[in-house]
Amino acid sequence: MNKNPIDKFKVSISDLSFVGEDLQRPECILAERDGTLWAADARGGVVRIQPDGTQKIITDKSDFHFAQAADLTSKFTQGTLPNGLAFAKNGDILIADFGKDLLKVMTRDGESKTLYDEIDGEPIGKVNFVLRDSRGRIWITVSTKTKNWIDAIKPGVSDGYIAVADDEGIRVAADGFNFTNEIRFDADEEYLYIAETAGRRISRMRVHDDGTLSDREVFGPTDLGPGGFPDGIAFDSYGNLWGTLIYGEKIFALTPEGELRIILDDGNPEAIARLDKDFFAGRYSMDDMLACQSSVAPWMASITFGGLDLKTVYVGTLKGTRIPYFRSPVAGLPMIHWYEKYG
Repeated sequence: MNKNPIDKFKVSISDLSFVGEDLQRPECILAERDGTLWAADARGGVVRIQPDGTQKIITDKSDFHFAQAADLTSKFTQGTLPNGLAFAKNGDILIADFGKDLLKVMTRDGESKTLYDEIDGEPIGKVNFVLRDSRGRIWITVSTKTKNWIDAIKPGVSDGYIAVADDEGIRVAADGFNFTNEIRFDADEEYLYIAETAGRRISRMRVHDDGTLSDREVFGPTDLGPGGFPDGIAFDSYGNLWGTLIYGEKIFALTPEGELRIILDDGNPEAIARLDKDFFAGRYSMDDMLACQSSVAPWMASITFGGLDLKTVYVGTLKGTRIPYFRSPVAGLPMIHWYEKYG
């Protein structure tokens, strides 16, 4: 294999540019080929940012009970809270609603309907992320079945799972994860990679034609280091898996060989050390998490490759009001929607 293009690649805070303004919790970002960005927004929908920088918020017309600013750091998030996003085949937006514990689909005009809010007759749990594969199947991560979600970010709490939905309905594909967060397929959809936030690791499982998963294993280090709580992940075209450490305030990459590289580090070492100590002692708290946030890109939550050449890296955040971005030496792996046309 040729030399890895991210060898010795580093980014500093001064390298960041920003797009968007007055956003609320732009946790997940979708990029289209024409340069349009779609960002999840706590006001109950998404913000569309045009290539010229103009933006428009599109909220769910069927639901006016949105999360308020005070809810965003609460155990009990109240109201609609868009988290993970994906494009449906027709261009509608699949939304993992972390506040109302469901997966829904919303048109680009704000009309919506619930797709799944239960599984096997039981409440589905804290729906975190959604991903569509080349076969049209929808993959959903549920971080925890615990309503007080912060209580699930502890060592040994493993009630997170992955569900898959197809023409036969929705079913659990794999369970036993430590706060399941974002998931991604490799280029051939041979493996599904899983960010386990409370597990402080990336796992992967082999994907079979019938949608079953097997052969679970840790990919890369068994612990991602200080503040090693992974949130969002995304592949580049070389095969590196990029990601964010949300409370470590770092952007990292795992090479195809599983070697850990730190791309950007804006963490507070003292606050992170306290967080890690309390986490392993089972005393994890919201105060610990808040103390770790950076001032420029607070609580880095996701990675999205975009731009015409897929070399612009957008960073989703939980506490920011703008979207940071920088240029990468390697293009991202195109998402399944990249070559689709809507309308």
